[in-house]
Amino acid sequence: MLIQQQKIHLSSYSGLYDLIVPKDNLLRKINELINFSFIYEELLNKYCLNNGCNAESPVRMFKYLLLKSIYTVSDVDVVERSRYDMSFKYFLEMTPEEDVINPSSLTKFRKLRLKDTDLLSLLIGKTVTIAIEKGIIKSKSVIVDATHTLSRSNPFSTIEVLRERSKLLRKTVYQFDEAFKTKMPSKNTDNDLTKELDYCKALEKTIENEPSISEIPSVKEKLNLLKELVEDTGEELIFSKDMDAKTGHKSADSSFFGYKTHLAMSEERIITAAVVTSGEKGDGPELPKLLQMSQDNGMEVDAIIGDAAYSGKENLKIANDQNIKIIARLNPSITQGFRKDEDKFDYNKDADRFVCPAGHLAIRKARQGKKNIGENQVDTYYFDVEKCRVCPLKEGCYKDGAKSKTYSVSIKSELHKDQMSFQESDYYKEKSKQRYKIEAKNSELKNVYGYQRATSYGIENMQMQGAMTIFAVNLKRILKLV
Repeated sequence: MLIQQQKIHLSSYSGLYDLIVPKDNLLRKINELINFSFIYEELLNKYCLNNGCNAESPVRMFKYLLLKSIYTVSDVDVVERSRYDMSFKYFLEMTPEEDVINPSSLTKFRKLRLKDTDLLSLLIGKTVTIAIEKGIIKSKSVIVDATHTLSRSNPFSTIEVLRERSKLLRKTVYQFDEAFKTKMPSKNTDNDLTKELDYCKALEKTIENEPSISEIPSVKEKLNLLKELVEDTGEELIFSKDMDAKTGHKSADSSFFGYKTHLAMSEERIITAAVVTSGEKGDGPELPKLLQMSQDNGMEVDAIIGDAAYSGKENLKIANDQNIKIIARLNPSITQGFRKDEDKFDYNKDADRFVCPAGHLAIRKARQGKKNIGENQVDTYYFDVEKCRVCPLKEGCYKDGAKSKTYSVSIKSELHKDQMSFQESDYYKEKSKQRYKIEAKNSELKNVYGYQRATSYGIENMQMQGAMTIFAVNLKRILKLV
């Protein structure tokens, strides 16, 4: 049963917050900036209103997850810190003497309450609304780009990740007690996941049996991260590979296994839209969604700033119909012609190759036709027929017995001619200088908020991670600009 309890209960100790939590504290400023009741309203239909035990406030549960994103800690540690950190208690709207939740409640909240909720759009929309209301967003341009996130399954095997976590734990312990090495269990040297899990559990038990070591905050943090990974690995033994993640290409010679987050951002560095896809998806096809979402969130858009991935014929047409300028260097290979949607391949700008629906990258390309004599030039991309012969998607794409598989695109159109002329204008050159901002934002997401690697398996969890991370990033940016 859900009862709305979003204000601090009366307590004779509540005055401590005014003494202990400074006015310029980040969490105090976030509480003053935003009314979190929209979370209660969004999740109301996920709870029974008149039956069962009282449920923990969805607003408080959401705030716990937000704290995890801001401080990059585990479920166990965010709850533990809220036991003694007065700024956490204040942010969570607890009385100073109030007890904390069980960490397992956060897992249930993610799986049961946030499931099927478009949290990504909801949270970005809320922050953009705040930024517009406070007069922070004044520009009418959006900068677009995509950043990749490695799956938990990649690039290391489960054993390698477990070994790295246990190594960090041991290293932290030895900083406080070098002699503790003699008490440690023997390391597993076999490439056997079950034995490695047994070793990690033995390591956990050894350290937990020494409260003088295990209660040291930095040791406890590493210990909890290892325990969380051991528990997750136990659940994923049968499905050790992330089924939603796909192989994407950062260049013709390098690849990654994971996801892409396609972003739109105002010139003031407020993220206005985001779409999470598997790693093999191209950047350009996501532009219409990013534009529409930014507009739905209240942005007026008269220019889109990006790289060559966004200068495709369809994108130019959509922008032209709305009198929007695309500040993106034209790549003639990106136009898709008049193919049906199901026949289109994705263009990967980094590798300068097309990727087929099965995720295979073209192995080479060749240009046909002569330039400047009135005929259309064509780029032809060649694929590895050995892969095509066994591909589950070959029907209608590859003919059995064929010695080659190619994909050709025309590189000439009126839209492209107009774009080539526009690229020489002073307006284009000046606006294109803004693109570096989104690259800096991608770096911030990864290096400050841990967005370089997925924290859970599956695209739904990746979308949730993106939602919480971008929400935290936008809130901090708004506070800085205010």
